[in-house]
Amino acid sequence: MLERYKPTWMVESIYDLTPEDLQNHGIKVVMTDLDNTLIAWDNPNGTPELKSWLEIVAAASIPVIVVSNNSHERVEKALEHIGLPFVSRALKPFTKGINQVKDEFKMDNQDLVLIGDQLMTDIAAANNAGIKSILVKPLVESDAWNTKPNRFIEKRIKNHLIKKHDFKTKWGNSLDD
Repeated sequence: MLERYKPTWMVESIYDLTPEDLQNHGIKVVMTDLDNTLIAWDNPNGTPELKSWLEIVAAASIPVIVVSNNSHERVEKALEHIGLPFVSRALKPFTKGINQVKDEFKMDNQDLVLIGDQLMTDIAAANNAGIKSILVKPLVESDAWNTKPNRFIEKRIKNHLIKKHDFKTKWGNSLDD
């Protein structure tokens, strides 16, 4: 049962991923969580590092789509300076948001990846949809009030995965680390 929380890869930051790294693993479309994955939850303007990463990935013709459980208004406001397409109210860990992207891009499961900072929403959604997943460290240590209970439970899940399922505990800087 806890296997659904096991990511395909663990990488320090979304910004460590290169187009070559993604393409070498057959990834043609990147779906990413918003808060604490792409931008800090308490800094919706993003960083120069974000803009640089998005330019590099776009130059390689790899679409990036935000798949967020937040409201349409919240995601739209956070992305207004970035201009990324998005799915709001994605209902992760369910597959609603992922399926919307899959249908829009006409991609097979092996072509897609979901990047996120939470096992219980992002990684579970990817596994439920049968696609690859990348767990990243949260961009900031603090969380919105509604994320804190998940973090507590995730610690227990990680401990179980380490003991029972040979869960990788080393964070990499690429998909091959």
